[in-house]
Amino acid sequence: MSRIGKMPINIPDKVKVEIKDGMLNAKGPLGELNARVPEEIQYTLENNVLTFARNSDLKKIRALHGLTRALCYNAIKGVESGFSKTLELVGVGYKTEMKGTSLQINIGFSHLMLVIPPLGITFETPTPNTIKVSGANKQVVGQISAKIRAIRPPEPYKGKGIKYQGEHIRRKAGKTAGK
Repeated sequence: MSRIGKMPINIPDKVKVEIKDGMLNAKGPLGELNARVPEEIQYTLENNVLTFARNSDLKKIRALHGLTRALCYNAIKGVESGFSKTLELVGVGYKTEMKGTSLQINIGFSHLMLVIPPLGITFETPTPNTIKVSGANKQVVGQISAKIRAIRPPEPYKGKGIKYQGEHIRRKAGKTAGK
């Protein structure tokens, strides 16, 4: 039995969940998200508790069991409280600021980088060297954070670049001094 798939999902009072035609629809204060429930996975929704079970022990269905539960949990948690990732800019002169809803990043290039948020994503800059990406959809928050980090990933010699908060950058030794 899947350790993740067998865990029940407690649905908060402010979230409405409906499963119809193999799709879970979650509506909450932060919006509406959908997650697909394969027909091989059975679900029960009783007393605001959602549980999943599988009808077979085939490898594909065992994998879908935990995946389905995780995707449904992320949809429910996303419309209730949302997800966020924090990025840090490390380097002299590296800074960021908001231009309307877009994010303008000065990261050492000859031009400024402008990142336009997709629908449902918001950017915040609590300090000039910090970017907070937040939204209801966990996958989109992670994807946008990865795209921002890819503008200038941290390099191993000085550690300069854009990194996730709490990310450890493995450092390399530079050139050794002469004789």
